[in-house]
Amino acid sequence: MIGRLSGTLAEMRPPLLLVDVHGVGYEVLAPMTTIFELPALGQPVQLHTHLAVSETVQQLYGFIRDAERKVFRTLIRISGVGPKLALAILSGLDVAALARCVAEDNVTALVKVPGVGKKTAERLIVELRDKLTPEVNDADGIPLVPATTAPRVDHAGEAESALAALGYKPAEASKMVAWAGKAQPDADSATLIRLALKGMAPA
Repeated sequence: MIGRLSGTLAEMRPPLLLVDVHGVGYEVLAPMTTIFELPALGQPVQLHTHLAVSETVQQLYGFIRDAERKVFRTLIRISGVGPKLALAILSGLDVAALARCVAEDNVTALVKVPGVGKKTAERLIVELRDKLTPEVNDADGIPLVPATTAPRVDHAGEAESALAALGYKPAEASKMVAWAGKAQPDADSATLIRLALKGMAPA
């Protein structure tokens, strides 16, 4: 079991990261809440990881904080929630926001996450009510900081691809990124993704 990676952030194609650990490149899928806080490419990075193993694939998932990994592991134990959906949930909602949705029975906010229908949202609230404790809810008061990355040729295209990888339909992803681009012209891809997700979240 690989529980943590410490190395150099070599590549970033949200939600996919490549972490170089002494010459070995590890491909890691990470939620946007983690990606927004990553250092610049070429800089040291440490991620708490979870190795998901199925009959067809082995995939590492990485998180900037252990609290995110704990919630991810809790999510994938819920019926109907696999790693892909758990990644989408933690991309649209950080740990604190997810805890608030559960505490407030906020189904409306949860169904805005791609792949989460009303029944799944209701199941999430029931299953998480006694599991999102102060121990894992340590993201309160920590602002999301866009990653500083190398210049990119097509920020909008990368942002749309990242949102599509999280489950948004291409047309919806395009609309979200277009809105984000109007809100902040000349934004990089990470900022476009952050603004797009924020724009879809409840006020």
